[in-house]
Parts: sequence; structure tokens; C-alpha cells
Amino acid sequence: MSISDLPALNASLNFISTIFLSLGWFFIRRGKWRPHMVCMISALSSSTVFLTSYIIYHVHVGEKSSGYHGLIAWFYFPMLASHILLAFATLPLVIITLVPVFRRRWDKHRHVARWTMPIWLYVSVTGVLVYLMLYRWFPPSGLALAR
Repeated sequence: MSISDLPALNASLNFISTIFLSLGWFFIRRGKWRPHMVCMISALSSSTVFLTSYIIYHVHVGEKSSGYHGLIAWFYFPMLASHILLAFATLPLVIITLVPVFRRRWDKHRHVARWTMPIWLYVSVTGVLVYLMLYRWFPPSGLALAR
């Protein structure tokens, strides 16, 4: 595996997180806390591997999200901006959501999770969309993947 493979890996990990987050939400809405817990641990694990891989990639390659203009830019940059801003909020929100779990404070967990879940889900979905737009659907001219 080379550095140039990491964007696809990152998108795959984001997609896996999206699936587990969605399933976790589905299960908890039906009162099935055990499958919810398994899904959320899986989402947390895939997101942790994603974050590690994302940091490794960007330390080696830098930022690659510029070069768009016109109609694509009107869609891409607002989505990217919201994705980045909410991604920064997600890590502390996830931690704040997990702390009450270890203290068995389900009321506090539920209260914070109502905010964390949709934000985390949005960040996971838009992460996949950013990858698809940047590397598959509309790669900007001059986008060179590190080899």
C-alpha cells in the first residue's frame, strides 16, 4: 500500500462508519442497546483508523482540495467547509458522548448523543462525497496523487 492508496481507504473507512452509525441509530431507536453498542464501537473503531490514515496522508501529501471553479465549486466548497468545521467538532462531541457511558449516566449520554449522532453521520457521508468529487467524479486538473 502506498500513500496514494490512502484517500480510497479513508473514503472506505468513512463509508463503513456511516453504515455502523446508521445501524446504531436504527437499533437504539428500537430499544436494542446491545446491537447499538456493537455498532457504535465499530463506528468508533473505523473512525479512529480513518483519522490516523487521514493524518498520515495529509502529513505526506498536503492539501489537495483546490482547483475547482464554476458550478462544481459552488457545490464542492460549501460542502467541504461544512464538512471540515463539523469534523473538528465531532471528535470532542464523541468523547463527551462516551464519558457518560463509562459512568452509566444514560440520560446524559442520550442528551449529548442527540447532537453527536447527526453531526458525526453528516461528517462521514460528506467525507465520502468529498473523496468521490475530488478523486473520482471531478478531479481538478493538476491533481497528482503522491506515489
